[in-house]
Amino acid sequence: MNLNATRIQKLTLAAVCLALCLVLPFLTANIPQIGSALCPMHIPVFLCAFVCGPWWAAAVGAMAPAVRFLLVGMPPLFPTGLAMCFELAAYGLIAGMLYHLLPKKPRYIYAALLCAMLGGRIVWGIARVVMSGVSGEAFTWAAFLAGAFTNAVPGMILHIALIPVVVMALQRALPWMKKGN
Repeated sequence: MNLNATRIQKLTLAAVCLALCLVLPFLTANIPQIGSALCPMHIPVFLCAFVCGPWWAAAVGAMAPAVRFLLVGMPPLFPTGLAMCFELAAYGLIAGMLYHLLPKKPRYIYAALLCAMLGGRIVWGIARVVMSGVSGEAFTWAAFLAGAFTNAVPGMILHIALIPVVVMALQRALPWMKKGN
């Protein structure tokens, strides 16, 4: 496949992932108590990282919360949506870079995913600290731990169970994924 065809294919897949970022939250919104904790916007960003590469995934992650806010008014743009823009961009960038650099074996897919999950949550915390300085609203260590980890446990479990399995299936279906992005 030539370079332009590959770029068009990745652009198309990234656009599909962005569309999924906009739609998936509607599917989980009606699940009491854990709907938002499933972190549905994260799933397409992670998949984009593994399928399209770090730069496409970072772009999708950075745009998704802002585009969703413009279309449906959720998540609130400040501070939640803006912090999510940084968080999701970091997820895509870290997962995509690690997937590109590491061997294409299952354990490394998990390693890339887990490192990205940790790195993205750290970026989210830094963004929230900076925004709290701008807005004058307190953002404590307890708020960071609750927002980044405690409240996100259902989503983390879902992502760890789902994303690597989908990526491995895609590797079998799309031979070019085994070579990297």
